[in-house]
Amino acid sequence: MDPPNDWYNLLADLDFELPPDLPPPNGAAGGLSPQIPLSLIRQELSTKRWTPIPDDVVARFRQWRPTPLRRARELEAALGTRATILYKYEGANMAGSHKLNTAVAQAYYYKAAGTKRLAVATGAGQWGTAIAEGCRMFELGCRVYMVRKSYEDKPYRKTIMEMLGAEVVPSPSEETETGRRFLAEGQSSGTLSIALAEAMEETLVEGTRFCAGSAETYSMLHQTVVGLEAMAQCSELGAWPDVVVAGVGAGSNLAGIAFPFLGRALTGEGPEVRLLSVEPAACPKLTKGRYAYDYTDSSEQTPLQKMYTLGSRFTPPSMHAGGLRYHATGKLISALFDRGMIDAVAYRQQEVFASGTLFARCEGIVPAPESAHAVHGAVVAAREADERGESPTILVSLSGHGLFDMSAYEAYSNGTLDDVEVADETIEESLAQLPEVAEPVASAGGRG
Repeated sequence: MDPPNDWYNLLADLDFELPPDLPPPNGAAGGLSPQIPLSLIRQELSTKRWTPIPDDVVARFRQWRPTPLRRARELEAALGTRATILYKYEGANMAGSHKLNTAVAQAYYYKAAGTKRLAVATGAGQWGTAIAEGCRMFELGCRVYMVRKSYEDKPYRKTIMEMLGAEVVPSPSEETETGRRFLAEGQSSGTLSIALAEAMEETLVEGTRFCAGSAETYSMLHQTVVGLEAMAQCSELGAWPDVVVAGVGAGSNLAGIAFPFLGRALTGEGPEVRLLSVEPAACPKLTKGRYAYDYTDSSEQTPLQKMYTLGSRFTPPSMHAGGLRYHATGKLISALFDRGMIDAVAYRQQEVFASGTLFARCEGIVPAPESAHAVHGAVVAAREADERGESPTILVSLSGHGLFDMSAYEAYSNGTLDDVEVADETIEESLAQLPEVAEPVASAGGRG
């Protein structure tokens, strides 16, 4: 089996359009950023069902793709469930996660557009590692602003990024105006929103462009290689999923594995499938956020996007799933959730790590904390199905390994892992600071 030669675009099969981006109230920006290569802007806006993958990108994909689809038989036995649990494992590459799929593609397109150096933000380090590897492949410079809490908790992520040639800076930092402002306000642990704003400031350096990895529609497009492979593999096994489960930060992980299955259902070529988003109780944007226009980072200079958000000024409590700390969910995932096409649940750390530990014991892979959310979502879904007397097939996106996250597993093992959950009052305070804009007339059919 070879990796796919085309990416699948869900926009081609939707019967609605996404809400347009709006300029921020201060008039600082509008539309898609000129930082983005025209090729990626075309992908962002395209409604064509298939986008050819460049030969140079396919050649790079072949280093680790296709990735394996496995049945979690030992986990099923441990749970005593009648459900069939499959998992698609994306951790066996240099970045250790699914993020490398879009990092390679984006590095290719930025290089073709004349970019010399990329500046990025990363939470737990998967995106930073992925883009560092993409930049190495296509001979680009790379600077990574890493959320300081993760920078301190996961020093080996920094090591591997530097080994690949990237410069890594803890965020907030003294390197940028944004970083200095938040440090002065006492927000030293950082957020992905702040790191994004710092990375955007780097574009003042000639030849440097900002690059983001998960909320954009084109990054979700690139990730569909995961779901396209999974469809072919499921067909070979004769086990089509009833439920597809993934952890959700901004949404590219869920999009990558689920969109091809959803597209088949929308066109009538396949059965209906339940898409299940799993998020941390410490950053519950779908389950407790608001569908509203908001900034995509803390600079408050970017175009506003309509998405489920906790507010760009929201600072989640300390938690180990750094890749799920983003304050919002991408506009495409948000629109699907608003129309009831995606379900969402939120769980606390201790139950997530309990399922992650059980999966490691049963299947021989330590899930990243982000992936452990998906594993726990699948465990709960299987148990609920058992109670109903059903035996579904559940497909899990095991989006990365947790070998750089052992301090978190150690904390769970010795009983010192905090069971964090954000207070409703904190969310309301943050949502009260959303930008005030006049929204375009909304289409019918949403959650309200």
